[in-house]
Amino acid sequence: MNLQKTGAFIQNARKRMNLSQRMLGEKLSVTSQAVSKWERGLGCPDIGVLKEMAVLFGCSITDILNGEISTATTRCFLQPDEQSCEVAGEKIESPPERDLDIFIDSSSSQLISPLLFGDNLEHTRACIYGGLSAEALRNRKFAGVSGRYGCAQEWYPIGRKTLFSFGTDVGHLSVGKPYTQHAEGYKKHRSFERNAQYITNFSREKGGIGQKNLYVRGGIPYECTVAVMASVETKLTISLLAADRTVCDSAAITAPVGDYEEITVSLMSEKEDSEARLEITFDTEGTVMIGAVSLLPSDHFHGLRRDVIERMKEIGIRLLRWPGGNFAGDYNWKDGLLPRNMRSPFDSHLGLGIQSDSMGFDFHEIGTDEFIALCREIGAEPFITINIAWNTPEESAEWVEYCNGDSTTKYGKLRAEHGYPEPYGVQFWSLGNEAGYGHMEGANTPDGYAKAAHEHAEKMLAVSPGLTLCSSGPYPNRDWVDNCAKKITDVSNTVSLHHYTAFPAYLDSDKREQEYTAFIREADGGSCSLMWDLAKMLEGTGIRISYDEWNAWNAWFRVGSVSEGIFAAAFLNMLFRHADKSGVTMACHFESVNEGAIMVYPDRAELAPAGVVFSLMKEHAGGIVCALDQDVTATRKDSVVTCTLLNRSYAKDKRFTLRDGGEILSSVLYCSEDVVPTSVFEKMELPIEIGDGTVEIVLPPHSIAQIQMRM
Repeated sequence: MNLQKTGAFIQNARKRMNLSQRMLGEKLSVTSQAVSKWERGLGCPDIGVLKEMAVLFGCSITDILNGEISTATTRCFLQPDEQSCEVAGEKIESPPERDLDIFIDSSSSQLISPLLFGDNLEHTRACIYGGLSAEALRNRKFAGVSGRYGCAQEWYPIGRKTLFSFGTDVGHLSVGKPYTQHAEGYKKHRSFERNAQYITNFSREKGGIGQKNLYVRGGIPYECTVAVMASVETKLTISLLAADRTVCDSAAITAPVGDYEEITVSLMSEKEDSEARLEITFDTEGTVMIGAVSLLPSDHFHGLRRDVIERMKEIGIRLLRWPGGNFAGDYNWKDGLLPRNMRSPFDSHLGLGIQSDSMGFDFHEIGTDEFIALCREIGAEPFITINIAWNTPEESAEWVEYCNGDSTTKYGKLRAEHGYPEPYGVQFWSLGNEAGYGHMEGANTPDGYAKAAHEHAEKMLAVSPGLTLCSSGPYPNRDWVDNCAKKITDVSNTVSLHHYTAFPAYLDSDKREQEYTAFIREADGGSCSLMWDLAKMLEGTGIRISYDEWNAWNAWFRVGSVSEGIFAAAFLNMLFRHADKSGVTMACHFESVNEGAIMVYPDRAELAPAGVVFSLMKEHAGGIVCALDQDVTATRKDSVVTCTLLNRSYAKDKRFTLRDGGEILSSVLYCSEDVVPTSVFEKMELPIEIGDGTVEIVLPPHSIAQIQMRM
């Protein structure tokens, strides 16, 4: 044993993880002086510390004692460059910008779990409305308060002698009869969720309502459904108009007396139009009540956009967490058993914080059946979050029964009656979201939450034993580990971890490189450190970690950039290296649709830079590891090796040498001139130099490449 080589190995590994001597000492429960002594070759860690160090560095004890990494894992611990930054007041070297030798190891048995390729589908902002939902109309269920003329927001009144008002169930204002409903179990009773638009015509002039600035595709039939009734039997005209108000198509319906009826007609515009209008009118005296209106392209998938679904397939989502996130605290799952047009909107207690694009309301376009259909369509395992604050333990158990019970059970029979006779078999469930934070309703202390979570979990497991139940909390937090996580291990062996990395301002071009470098470093810095801090708190408990929310902060309020693409690649590489050793069993990016990876426009859906990265990295899901490094992931499936290479540097090229590879089947390079918001990857041919048993690749700054070889 060479103490000098061992010391140099420890020092290089520490710097590679962006840790100071003090920070490494804290992780190993030793002093910074002890770390300094090892690195100077004046001593060696004892066996207990060596075990912890091997887990932390992602290597073997033998590697540390020999002072060099084995080629089996191909992790290269070389000296970083001279750049540095301040982290928590300490000078920490930047991630190493170095050339890499990569040995393809065909004997490894380590698997990259598909469950690390998860995502969230939360009913927030433009993820559903303006995103995944195929509905062309805004406020199609007349939620909220009326405008000046008594007409619902987003709609305009038609007619000089027409009165507009609401049929609503809001407390003392309750009048008339809304069409939308809440199912049994709804307890919140928030305001202005259930309204109907009342239209009273006092003349034989045309009166009604309309909505403008709608996007419609040309040559595609649209299904227009209206839930309507009238004081007297009334003929209505439903018209689709072009931007210049010429009628593209129209249909006549008759509103019945006595109760609502859903009536569907087909409308079509010959040309694409981004400023189309829909109008519902009548020219007789009387009152018409409209409870909901739907306008869907005929090729929708359970009310969802097929082009967005194709992009979700493209990025390779293998685990999908729904309905939140924060929105899970507003959600009453039984409302989703109602027909789509009858489901009441939800008024979020967080208001515009999570429903900024839809007046503070969610219009419940996705219920359990639609969600499961989506998961099956894209090949993802469902991961459902219960509402631990507003649903009872019995109601949570009934949700499990609806998903997993056979047709002999009450809710399994109901699912079968809805057209889904086979149980859904949902394995993964989250016991609420972000308990312990002030923004979530319900129990927010370790003891209080543990009691509530245990009650729900017991009932759920009684219905479907063997579920994977993930508890919540403000982790990593020692108080919550000791007084919550450890106390409910009989029902839950997984805890949730959330972390968002602050996105740089990029306001000062002189600091752009520094800001970018610090941002990317956080994938291996704060994001990794929190994971390991929690793992250490959980040591010996058998409790695993679900890293089920990660991303750059505020990705939902701005366009994407190459910075986020590089960050996503660095974060995934970090997970691949550390997940097994830290106890992370699943991970979910937050979230792809209109909040990081997929940008949705009225006429198309495109991959943002992070989406491009996910589309490449998905090839590693379920693969056998052949090489892992901070900037390299190589996996084997059958006889094909896929190698993804990352150059995270802001300004420097990076050379990779692949050794012991095979026949090149394909290669691709994604690069960009800049990293600021609106920057995108350009797809290019990957320059390759083939030598004697080697492949040489040079990547430009902030780029990612992938090469596939047959072994």
